[in-house]
Amino acid sequence: MADAHAKHHDYHLVDPSAWPIVGAIGAFILAIGAVTWMHGSSAWAMLIGFAIVLYTMFGWWRDVVREAHKGDHTPVVQLHLRYGMILFIASEVMFFVAWFWAFFDASLFAGEEIQAARVEFTGGSWPPQGVEVFDPWHLPLINTLILLTSGTTVTWAHHALLHDDRKGLVQGLALTVALGLIFTAVQAYEYQHAAFSFAGSIYGATFFMATGFHGFHVIVGTIFLIVCLLRAMKGHFTAKQHFGFEAAAWYWHFVDVVWIFLFFSIYVWASVGAVYH
Repeated sequence: MADAHAKHHDYHLVDPSAWPIVGAIGAFILAIGAVTWMHGSSAWAMLIGFAIVLYTMFGWWRDVVREAHKGDHTPVVQLHLRYGMILFIASEVMFFVAWFWAFFDASLFAGEEIQAARVEFTGGSWPPQGVEVFDPWHLPLINTLILLTSGTTVTWAHHALLHDDRKGLVQGLALTVALGLIFTAVQAYEYQHAAFSFAGSIYGATFFMATGFHGFHVIVGTIFLIVCLLRAMKGHFTAKQHFGFEAAAWYWHFVDVVWIFLFFSIYVWASVGAVYH
């Protein structure tokens, strides 16, 4: 009888879980709550939905970590997890393509976009006349250097893990998290001192949507790396099995690459001939 239930394959057949339905309910409450909040109602429904989503993420990923420790993540399963992460990052790439598309469409056809938005600026120029943009060689450049440096520290942590250097792994992750927090703080300071608003012009709308969503991804990536740091301090991850850390590192490098495109297109290229704030 024992042989009848023995596992003779490299795949992992997951146990029944309530997390998919719980997460779906939380996402539904979050979406409905956000819509009602934007129409002037209380934000409680949105906050409750958000809390359920966070609880689902914690519980579901906790179960995945336990499965890995039990040995369920065979090399075949790890390969498929990598495929899933690659597809997720590909979907994120297309998400940012949409914002870049909106920005370049508005900038290359500035007269049409500004007229359609009914904004009191002289058409045919980008940025619209009257908008003072950020000096790309000040805070944006500093943030670029910070984020690129964080890419090197997370790579250092990865190589330390592959060479069974636990101290280097923890130090590299700690530095990466610190740099991610500094990047977010600098961007928040930059937003507070912007000379234009989200609703003031098509320039402001596209600028804040593109850079704001990137900032959100930096926050998510930082949380991802904090979890990896805590797990590394507890002795998790080995040179042969560390998909959780690898996925976090891939995501962080993706955030780095997107920022490079944002910096050179939205900050540098779009500020040529403009008035700096």
